Amino acid sequence: MEIQTVGVIGAGTMGNGIAQACAVSGLEVVMVDIDEAAVQRGLATVAASLDRLVKKAKLTLDDQVAALARIRVGTDYALLKPAQLVIEAATENEALKRKILAQLDATLPADAIVATNTSSISITKLAAATQRSDRFIGMHFFNPVPMMALVEVIRGLQTSDATHDAVHAMAKKLGKTPVTVKNAPGFVVNRILIPMVNEAFFVLADGLATPEDIDAGMKLGCNHPIGPLALADMIGLDVCLAVMNVYVEEFADSKYRPCPLLKEMVAAGWLGRKTGRGVYRY
Repeated sequence: MEIQTVGVIGAGTMGNGIAQACAVSGLEVVMVDIDEAAVQRGLATVAASLDRLVKKAKLTLDDQVAALARIRVGTDYALLKPAQLVIEAATENEALKRKILAQLDATLPADAIVATNTSSISITKLAAATQRSDRFIGMHFFNPVPMMALVEVIRGLQTSDATHDAVHAMAKKLGKTPVTVKNAPGFVVNRILIPMVNEAFFVLADGLATPEDIDAGMKLGCNHPIGPLALADMIGLDVCLAVMNVYVEEFADSKYRPCPLLKEMVAAGWLGRKTGRGVYRY
């Protein structure tokens, strides 16, 4: 199957980033969210991001105009019917994702592929909740989507070879490097990354160093481009906590217990950049 039109569910950070990457690569995009204000915010974010690329001479003005023209937005799932692939990029909540998948089953043609951008939830389990389990797959992008080269392509137990091959090829069309991953909690990158972030919160809670020095230590000592606490603020502390909770449940291993400080900050609403305060203030 050649993918020419991509639907994106969710106009937030990941959703609008995926929409931008697809549109810049020449694909038609339909971005849907729960209300008009949300999709307009997402579209404005894409426009601002493209404008920055033009100013940096990484994109021509003509390409910017053409990419924006390829993106349609709305709140009605019926807009997604022309899409050969729909990528669900909603909040990391299994119940919400199942609800969205049921709506997609009721809307899309039988041969359409559905992908989820989940960072931790079982692809096999989500596939079983659909009427197209062989045409369901994980497509895990990384933030910021337009800049990050990696896409984890995660096969559920039911995912067909044709579905995998179509999505793998589409990721390459976006200029990404796809890696094929077996289904398991956290897959590969987040299985390693998020526990490291969680451990940084334990180090902070134990008072071993300031946030700035913890981040400087990992940047200068391990050659990381960004420290784990600043990265947590970028990802969203609520997302980090949700992922750790999935690990605890799925692995039944206490080494994945979320740091109490991380839980406390999420309870306070200090979720990182998106709320103006996390480990750092913005």
